[in-house]
Amino acid sequence: MLILPINLHAQSATEQDTLHLSVEQLFERASRQHLQLAADRLKEQMADERKQTARATRLPEISIGLKGGFLGQPIIWKNGLSNATHPESPDWQQNYAIDFNQPLYQGGRIRYAVRQADLQKELAQLQTCADQADIRLSLLEQYLNLFTLYKQCLVLNRNIEESERRLKDIRRMKSEGIITNNDVLRSEMQLTNDRLAVKETQNNIRIVSQQLDILLGLDEHLMLIPDTTLLAREYHTTGYADYVNRALSSDPSMLLLHKQTELAENNVRLTRAEQLPQLSLTASNTLARPVSRTLADMYNNSWNIGLSFSYPISSIYRNRHRIKEARQNILLMRNAEEQKQQHIRMNVQTALLKHNEATDRVEALKLSVRQAEENYRIMRNRYMNQLAILTDLLDADNLRLNAELQLTEARTQAVYTYYQLQRAAGAL
Repeated sequence: MLILPINLHAQSATEQDTLHLSVEQLFERASRQHLQLAADRLKEQMADERKQTARATRLPEISIGLKGGFLGQPIIWKNGLSNATHPESPDWQQNYAIDFNQPLYQGGRIRYAVRQADLQKELAQLQTCADQADIRLSLLEQYLNLFTLYKQCLVLNRNIEESERRLKDIRRMKSEGIITNNDVLRSEMQLTNDRLAVKETQNNIRIVSQQLDILLGLDEHLMLIPDTTLLAREYHTTGYADYVNRALSSDPSMLLLHKQTELAENNVRLTRAEQLPQLSLTASNTLARPVSRTLADMYNNSWNIGLSFSYPISSIYRNRHRIKEARQNILLMRNAEEQKQQHIRMNVQTALLKHNEATDRVEALKLSVRQAEENYRIMRNRYMNQLAILTDLLDADNLRLNAELQLTEARTQAVYTYYQLQRAAGAL
């Protein structure tokens, strides 16, 4: 069990609170609390509203018009502009109208506009998935850094305990006149350096813990403790071809480019639809006062129903270059897909080799740690028997400490490269 190696007695009660956080909890909380993902979800909701708006264009357009105002005195000339007369007319006019317009055929504009909105909604969802994978990998790097710092603190504390026991033996040998005071001073200096290293590591733990607290929406004074079983898990890998196939079919960034290509193809159809005729069913009812022809102060109600047809001839030459541009955009999107496929192959190969390299490094450093421990034991016995000088003993101690720290770093790097491989394959 990893024990919190930081002395928090001087901290407040709130700052002494700790939280054990597993990788799964890290990912789950990041999905709920990370501000970037919250912004992505808002974009999804906006895209959904645009989708509903596009679907609403299929519905009929209904408008109600109300008009009223003062009617000026009309003037009528019976012979050119001479002999003006002023007929009697009411002082007020009123007009109440209801208009109805139902699109019947728009050349596919509505259908392709709805399809465009659907694709934009899917793009927003895929962007959220891609951002989530990148955020998870970024947070995992900080999480593993925190794990390494805790382990480093444990190793340094254990080394300080050994240094204190060694200093006690050296002081005893000094009192017996076996060694000089120089060895005592050098041992004390080594112990001071180790204690400073522990203090620096403790501060780094607080810094990384606070960064994770803020990103995860937690109390920033909460001390996070990573999962101690993380390094003991088995991480199985498959072949290069399997990871590439998985990435091409499930990587959110790859799927995002597929959708962008579909969107570009739909944009060509939408642009071409603007060249096609439009047909609508129209109907209206108007209640007006006075009668427009005779200016009689009476209400007149009229209604009509019919078909409206229009053909935008000018769009044939106006949209020609827009269609060419839209087709070139399809080629651009397909080119982006091919580039992404190349990057996927390179990223998968790199991640797979780096993971294998990290696991091999772990096995090699395990042997180095055992050798460094044995070397330190030998040098300590030789020094106590005055067969070696203190410099050799301190060098052996530093070699042992560095080997343990390198092994911890290698183990966490092996875990990180495994998740990098999962990200490259679109499985994170």
